[in-house]
Amino acid sequence: MKRYVLPLLVVVAFEACTEKNKAPKEATAPVVEMAKKSVKETKEDLTDRGFKIFDYVDEKTKDTVIMQQYFIAFLKSGPNRSSNKKEVDSLQILHLAHLGRMYEEGYADISGPFGDDGEIRGITIYNTPTLEIADSLANMDPMVKSGRLIIEMHPWWAAKGFPLR
Repeated sequence: MKRYVLPLLVVVAFEACTEKNKAPKEATAPVVEMAKKSVKETKEDLTDRGFKIFDYVDEKTKDTVIMQQYFIAFLKSGPNRSSNKKEVDSLQILHLAHLGRMYEEGYADISGPFGDDGEIRGITIYNTPTLEIADSLANMDPMVKSGRLIIEMHPWWAAKGFPLR
């Protein structure tokens, strides 16, 4: 029975966090938003909000793609690797709620753990105009505050509006 309680609590915590902190639709739907705007309007909107962008011309299709700077946070093992199961389980619930909130509020586009047991535990890609904002949001994570994880942040460029496949 215990093994079913934690996943249930994670789902409940995530849902509570996301329901309580619903973001406006325009913050959570960049692909739809971009489809409604012209390329010029999209570029003006991004630069007005402080995002760094540049145009990339695809040699094969000759299409112009807007490249946007994002920030990728590597969540690495921190110095406090306590094995107290109750504490770790509680922190995990808070960690997932934090990541859910970042996604719902439009600050993070994707997060996930790595599938091995290495030093880098997972990543989050932040959709913020500056490294300072992304770093501040990443360091609000309860797992980071506890010292169980540390953040290594890097700027990262990707095509605006392109989905993962």
